[in-house]
Amino acid sequence: MQGSNVKVRSSEGGEFDCYRVAPRAGAKVPAIVIASAVHGVNADVRAIADEFASRGAIAAAPDLFWRSIPGPLARDDDRTKQRSQPRLEKIRTGEADLADTLAGLRKEPLWNGRAAVMGLCYGGPYAIVGPKRLGYDAGISCHGSQMLDYIRELDGLARPVCIIWGDADHQAPAEVLAAYRDAAARMKNLELHVIPGVEHGYMMPDNAKAFHRETREFSMERALAILEGLRAGKTGRRKAG
Repeated sequence: MQGSNVKVRSSEGGEFDCYRVAPRAGAKVPAIVIASAVHGVNADVRAIADEFASRGAIAAAPDLFWRSIPGPLARDDDRTKQRSQPRLEKIRTGEADLADTLAGLRKEPLWNGRAAVMGLCYGGPYAIVGPKRLGYDAGISCHGSQMLDYIRELDGLARPVCIIWGDADHQAPAEVLAAYRDAAARMKNLELHVIPGVEHGYMMPDNAKAFHRETREFSMERALAILEGLRAGKTGRRKAG
């Protein structure tokens, strides 16, 4: 099993890079599309994709920044802020890329036609808008940012969404956590987990200050449970904590 960069044709013209990896031949399986943090599809993101494939899912990580500054950037590269702004406009533009990435999965003979989207930091909102209007069957957000701007998108959403933050995450201050806790109490399809003492960026080993192995493992297990639901035709939902 080895991942590779493939080209995805954009519905708006042109094409963009996407890291894609699939399990070895066997029964048809669900897919997960990873919407990266602002640093792009770096070694940490590829490792997440590889782990999903090793656990029996197709994984794809598109370059959502191909229109401006493509490719992965180092954590201390000042261009990360440049290519992510204006944030709401950039996220909206990337919706087409997430839809095109999903369409490109039709070329995978092992795909069973169902897919989740996992959003990391910058990509967090796609965990909501993906199942809301881009054709995804579920969404998982890990240390998502800008999330308060998308809470209304949860209204009427019939597909499962799982959101995971640390309570020491500067992108999830008290008012954001309160809003999502209220939403989770009202919406059966929203699963929320807030982990004590965990900071922003806990999924990323290259972020030595924030990386938290136990919470990363928990997030992967929740995503894998959702994928198992997509394999079996169930939701894979767990009670929020």
